[in-house]
Amino acid sequence: MGWENELNLRWDDLKLFVAVYEQGSLSGAARALKLGQPTLSRRISELEEAVGEALFERQSQGAVLTATGRRLLPAAQSMAEWANEAELHASKQTYLPQGKVRIAAPPGIAYQVVAPLAAKIRKQHPQIQIEVLSGVAVLNLARGEADLSLRSEKPNDDDLICVDEVVSAMRVYASMAYAKKLLPHSGLADLDWICWAAPYAELQVNQALSAQIPDFKPAFTSDDYNVQIAACKAGVGAMILPQVLHHYAGLRVMDELQELDIDLGPTAVGSLFVVCHKRHHRLPKVQLVIDFIAKEFAAMR
Repeated sequence: MGWENELNLRWDDLKLFVAVYEQGSLSGAARALKLGQPTLSRRISELEEAVGEALFERQSQGAVLTATGRRLLPAAQSMAEWANEAELHASKQTYLPQGKVRIAAPPGIAYQVVAPLAAKIRKQHPQIQIEVLSGVAVLNLARGEADLSLRSEKPNDDDLICVDEVVSAMRVYASMAYAKKLLPHSGLADLDWICWAAPYAELQVNQALSAQIPDFKPAFTSDDYNVQIAACKAGVGAMILPQVLHHYAGLRVMDELQELDIDLGPTAVGSLFVVCHKRHHRLPKVQLVIDFIAKEFAAMR
């Protein structure tokens, strides 16, 4: 919803709204803004009157967004980001993007790609702070839960855009010690499989193996990707992983694993999309990170 267009809300008031949300209370926001609390409270009340609904629930321990406040927050945060970028641009002859960029990514990608990428970004741009939100759940970019999202499925929301993509064959990997124990011409059903545990047991890799192996029972499961990788390295069993990560230069996490000669079929292909909301796409700090990701994806291909 285009709140700022429909209601003609003033940026000065929205700035106060964002400050109360970030500080968690009117008193905290007043201190941060060096503004009297009665003045801040009056301004927030005026903003709520303009919106026509309460934006905060005042509680003894602070202020919590109402449903209306949560709907207004992404637009207000975007205006704050753009205002900050404009202020920095106006105050410096040589403008350098700066600030926090939040990247949501699946655990494996967060660990193997995004964390090393953050080191490269920080080396060249120490004014950029990277926050990695690692998890299986897809975060909502429209609500401002992240600036960028690396995800396995292409979005169907018109407000979200894919700025890059890398495609990889999926292959079977195991430790060298485990591979040596396998009989020649071992098939899918002969392996001890490492998979996802609840609440992620319905993820695609589990379903693919269940469809191809009768009465499928994994040898090891975990809800933590890093634990799965550790089990694989220790020789517990085999995992299905993107082949592109195995050949990715400088990726040491795969050094102890080898690809097994087991065919998963022509449909065993995965994609990784870089997704951004339209209103964040042209923010200089976000575009800087997108450019770094593009270089990493080019190296993977």
